[in-house]
Amino acid sequence: MEVKLDPWGSSQVEDYSKLFEEFGISRFEEILPEIDDPHPYMRRRIIFGHRDYDVVLRAMKERRPFAVMSGFMPSGRAHFGHMMVMNEIIWHQRHGADAFVAIANMEAHAVRGISWQRCRELGINDYILSLIALGFEPTGHIYFQSENYRMRDLAFELAAETNFSEVSAIYGFSGETSIGHMESVMAQGADILHPQLPDYGGPKPVVVPVGSDQDAHMRLTRDLAYRMRKFLVEQREGYISIRGKAAGPDLITAAANALIDAGYRIRQYSEHIDLFDGDNAEKIDEIIREVEVKNGEFGFIPPASIYHRFMTGLTGGKMSSSRPESHIALTEDPEEAANKVMKAITGGRQSLAEQRRYGGEPERCAVYEFLLFHLAEDDSELEELYKECRSGRQMCGSCKKNAAARIREFLREHQSARRDAIHRLKEFGLKP
Repeated sequence: MEVKLDPWGSSQVEDYSKLFEEFGISRFEEILPEIDDPHPYMRRRIIFGHRDYDVVLRAMKERRPFAVMSGFMPSGRAHFGHMMVMNEIIWHQRHGADAFVAIANMEAHAVRGISWQRCRELGINDYILSLIALGFEPTGHIYFQSENYRMRDLAFELAAETNFSEVSAIYGFSGETSIGHMESVMAQGADILHPQLPDYGGPKPVVVPVGSDQDAHMRLTRDLAYRMRKFLVEQREGYISIRGKAAGPDLITAAANALIDAGYRIRQYSEHIDLFDGDNAEKIDEIIREVEVKNGEFGFIPPASIYHRFMTGLTGGKMSSSRPESHIALTEDPEEAANKVMKAITGGRQSLAEQRRYGGEPERCAVYEFLLFHLAEDDSELEELYKECRSGRQMCGSCKKNAAARIREFLREHQSARRDAIHRLKEFGLKP
């Protein structure tokens, strides 16, 4: 069965292995051994896939500039599913990334019809305060899409490289889709690429932590990054080819001079350059990218991405902001949240006798997921709980009580930190 990933729908993935086959997402576990201090989401296989994360990881290890970027559409209350992205952004910031967070109010206004004022209220009161409370530092950048004119100018540039039929094919747009909705797609591409603008130090690896339902944005943006380049550098047999995709004579000459100045032996043609004594196409591409930027072009590096599993809703299906019963908001009353946990679906059997005989199914349990994703710091504790459930020794009632107590405590601490965060908004250039 074909997997459908809809950025604005209720995508749910039953078999994540299909994403590797159908969309070309790479397995994260293959690069996990290279990460010295992996986030629990990485260790626990919650982050399951990536595109080009090895480029980001190399920059991280070599202490070269790199960035992390993601965003939130303020269409409802921030919940634990959103907190996953927040935690991933903060982890990368702590490991040296220049961090960018967009409040996608243009998307919320165009796609959901939410007023600008309501977008601002939700953006600050739900998302930004929680982000700061979780540990986001003022060295990062938080902005509302509608107020970031550098990003919006870039969105216009990207739109000039994109046509209606292409966007329609990717997102399933029809003649009824508003132009504003389409423009919001360009804004998201610009969100992802604008950390590479000269204002922020120029081209660099950028990673975008997202759920797999957002992969359409990543595929389009990676393609747009390629289109905005003026040269294509390719390793051929015995030489490196630097082809001018959209480079005029002056840019071709500038590239040739830069290669000669770097000590390379080249042959220059009207629309391309051949380089004969270099065997590192990546290094040559860096030189060519610098030439592009010095001559007023972008020189974008295709953005990387990491993908985490969806959290199961408390009532089954995907956790969603539009279904309050399916999620626990980060601003939820702690007692109400505990009550929701006590009513949540589990992977338990219909009777105690069946539970003892056949064991539970933690893989299908929303309560176990809360512990796995958020509430248990100790991996060995989770492993023991898993075994106890599968063996039938762990009953759902006691497991729910444990999770309810933990979520009650977490929310009390988090909401206290949110109240403190109100007084820190000015550090991020924001008003309460």
